[in-house]
Amino acid sequence: MLRACASSHAAATSKRFSWKSLTAYEAEDGLTFSTDPLKWGVFRTKGIFARHEAVLLLVIAVELVLFQVLGRNFLTGGNVSNVFRHSVEIGLLALAMTPVILTGGIDLSVGSLMGLCAVLFGMMVKMLGLDPWVAGCLAVLCGAMGGAVNAGLVAGLKLPPLIVTLGTFSLFRGLAEAFTKGSESYSGFSEEFLALGNSDLAGVPTQVWILVAVGLGIWFLVHRTTYGRSLRAIGFAEEGARYAGLPVGRNLSLAYISAGAVAGLAAVILVARLGEARANAGIGYELLAITAVVLGGVSIFGGSGNVSGTVLGWISLAILNNGLTRISGYEILGEKVSSVARELSGLLTGLLLLSALALAASTKTLALRRARKQSTPDPQSP
Repeated sequence: MLRACASSHAAATSKRFSWKSLTAYEAEDGLTFSTDPLKWGVFRTKGIFARHEAVLLLVIAVELVLFQVLGRNFLTGGNVSNVFRHSVEIGLLALAMTPVILTGGIDLSVGSLMGLCAVLFGMMVKMLGLDPWVAGCLAVLCGAMGGAVNAGLVAGLKLPPLIVTLGTFSLFRGLAEAFTKGSESYSGFSEEFLALGNSDLAGVPTQVWILVAVGLGIWFLVHRTTYGRSLRAIGFAEEGARYAGLPVGRNLSLAYISAGAVAGLAAVILVARLGEARANAGIGYELLAITAVVLGGVSIFGGSGNVSGTVLGWISLAILNNGLTRISGYEILGEKVSSVARELSGLLTGLLLLSALALAASTKTLALRRARKQSTPDPQSP
């Protein structure tokens, strides 16, 4: 009912809508219903996300202490580098997924698209003889084209994002398997290219600098541009945003195409780190990326969230995945924790995702109740 009211109000006030009004979005206090469509029913985000990020920082601190006490050589310089080196691809996908989820959408295909782009990269280098850097740029372009497929179906045909990306999830992975006949892989890349995934720059893994650059770019788009603010408006009330004159189709398309391009970039970095391009690259990465985004406070229903929360969610998952491999002095069900770290990490990631979803649903319910309470006139007032 709230979204319907917002849509009706947008239709009535669309003539008064201006792009300049978008810049005032994050300055609003409390839960309001403004003539600006980007302020309908939105919380004071700074206070809420400051508290959420404080909780995430506490979780990260507990993880660091716990794995240092229970594990071995966890906080050494080499292992800290490995924590980030081995998780940059998931961080990139999580950053790219943030704008998509802000619109109320989802992209389940990014992991499969990674695998397809990795295979295409290997084929371009080993079969066509292209320079790895040229092939890398083309792989990013292929990722953008894959994202454009999702964009055309979601924004163009207005199909449900979950169903669309579930279909392309299978399509992209199937193409990768077909190109490699299910078992072929490509290796033997130049040392200069492999350095992208295995060298350090200023004491930091090289690919982390790429992650930082992408993260800053997405942060700027989401938090400092009218495009980013329109993503929240679309996530909160898509029809209301459309009636208000926002280019909903174009902005949705840009979100999915960007996610595809970043998936292509992540594929290139993964190949550089592993030294091999194969069809099973990126399996399960979409789940980890979505978990990082939702754990970071981005509402799975769309309309609220920030990039810094996504980054903290990704860091907490990266520490969890690495820390479990360091615990060798303890057992669970008769097996050393380090020997079942992969399975245990999957279990805990699933629990974290479900917990974050439950928290998001509870927050939405409380928001709706508060909105109804504030919008109901006081019978005692004159």
